[in-house]
Amino acid sequence: MKKIINYIKEAYSELAHKVSWPTRQELMNSAVVVLVASLIIAIVVWVMDLGFENLMTLIYNKVL
Repeated sequence: MKKIINYIKEAYSELAHKVSWPTRQELMNSAVVVLVASLIIAIVVWVMDLGFENLMTLIYNKVL
């Protein structure tokens, strides 16, 4: 049991004193980058979906 308590104390100490946490501004910048990248990827996937839908419609209308 003493090992577990020691482990928790050391983990807390490391997180509180040794880890360099990002500033609020750095966090906001990273969030904006992730948001923009997600939107770009979503738009690319949507355009590809529209293209495949039109291609499949064209193929099935010619076959049937």
